[in-house]
Amino acid sequence: MAQITLDSDTTLAMSVRDRHAACKWYADMFGFDLVMHVDDAGWSEMKTKTPGLTLGFSEMTDPAPGNTVPVFGVVDFDASRAALEAQGVKFDGDTIEVEGMVKTATFYDPDGNALMIAQDLSKHP
Repeated sequence: MAQITLDSDTTLAMSVRDRHAACKWYADMFGFDLVMHVDDAGWSEMKTKTPGLTLGFSEMTDPAPGNTVPVFGVVDFDASRAALEAQGVKFDGDTIEVEGMVKTATFYDPDGNALMIAQDLSKHP
């Protein structure tokens, strides 16, 4: 069975119409702290009160409410993807890399739930 090495971070990615408004709402309602806005990528992150758990907001014109995708941080992206693929795990396309920042890919569990793996290239180059 595939065994990948996770780091201590997990992100719950959600689609929203306006990332900046979503971040303000989560800050006001729950006291979450802004980590970053990456406007070129249409992405924002907030630190929750749970250690290692981040909320990520992807800006979409027509977001799908309830479509939260767990993003598991991994130490070695390429080895993790290869281990999962060797076990027959289906990925949704190629790896996406934002140079110097992150590598990500979406895959599916046996019931069709979307999941992602991501390597933080600033922590694990």
